[in-house]
Amino acid sequence: MQRKIGIIMNGVTGRMGTNQHLIRSIAAIRDQGGVVLSNGDTLMPDPILVGRNQEKLKKLAEQHNIKRWSTNLEETFDDEQNEIYFDSQTTVKRADSIRMAINAGKHIYCEKPTATNLEESLELARLAKQAGVKNGVVQDKLFLPGLLKLQRLISADFFGKMLSARIEFGYWVFEGDWQEGQRPSWNYREEAGGGIIVDMFAHWRYVIDNLFGGIRSVTCVGATHIPERLDERGEKYRCTADDAAYGTFELENGMIVQANSSWAVRVNRDDLLTIQVDGTEGSAVAGLRDCKTQHRVNTPKPVWNPDIPNQHDFLSQWEKVPDNQAFDNGFKVQWELFLKHVAVDEPFPWDLLEGAKGTQLSDLALKSWKERCWMDVPELTV
Repeated sequence: MQRKIGIIMNGVTGRMGTNQHLIRSIAAIRDQGGVVLSNGDTLMPDPILVGRNQEKLKKLAEQHNIKRWSTNLEETFDDEQNEIYFDSQTTVKRADSIRMAINAGKHIYCEKPTATNLEESLELARLAKQAGVKNGVVQDKLFLPGLLKLQRLISADFFGKMLSARIEFGYWVFEGDWQEGQRPSWNYREEAGGGIIVDMFAHWRYVIDNLFGGIRSVTCVGATHIPERLDERGEKYRCTADDAAYGTFELENGMIVQANSSWAVRVNRDDLLTIQVDGTEGSAVAGLRDCKTQHRVNTPKPVWNPDIPNQHDFLSQWEKVPDNQAFDNGFKVQWELFLKHVAVDEPFPWDLLEGAKGTQLSDLALKSWKERCWMDVPELTV
């Protein structure tokens, strides 16, 4: 048997909402015939697109054979067919809309950060718990092929005792003068919820928690390396938010994790994101899709000598981890898991409290930068 489930999709006219959540997730799930549930039924998403721009919504709906769209969010809450509220708006708009959806009894699925500060993020988690609505937060990087391969290595105890990890993320975002920038201007305005710490530390929280262990403390230095940029209209503006962050995390298990995040760095590595993990028995470097390893028995023995040419081709001394499975789009995979969670109560651990933990880490990182000190990371509950 097939049943429809209405999904209010707010903010899907933005880049991430359109590409990852609408086209590569919900539209793809519809094209494949829905989601097969554990009881044998098929769940078919029936989205209604919500936003402020009527023309954009109408065009997007027509392109993807979607019948429903609206510029009136509150009206969509009145339709009992709409069971799920999804939010991929800018961060400063997210919390108010989620509150409305919770009050309307809708299940919640949203992008992160869930709010602009910890207090508001925790409030959303409490409200959802009190209302008894199911809730989830997008934690897409856990479903990247490269990180799934890394998780495979961890589960197989490939590393022995894990000692450290180094996360490198970023690329050069053009300033907009002689080449158009690849990111929206609000990313560089603190007053609009911008900043790479607010953006990326929510990711680093769930990546570190799920792969390596709980975070005991954090220290961070941020920077606004590019002080001025041009906006979408070609007008110059002053950047008030950080465009780079250099963080160090001490984990409960003694492991040390470093994370460099920058929109002002030119890429000289295998991918836009790389994570190197070093352990007593071996090391690995994971990117978005690939992962390579070097076991203890295959580790070369270089000797420091700057007076002679390097004798090692270090990059060739790593072995690629095979796919061994078909990897679907990570956003789509998590959407399918959340739909199953709503429909038949299958487990979904990445709830609004997990989202609040990401906001907590970015708040502490910003405070560490301001006060130039280490910050403890206390346990969160609702």
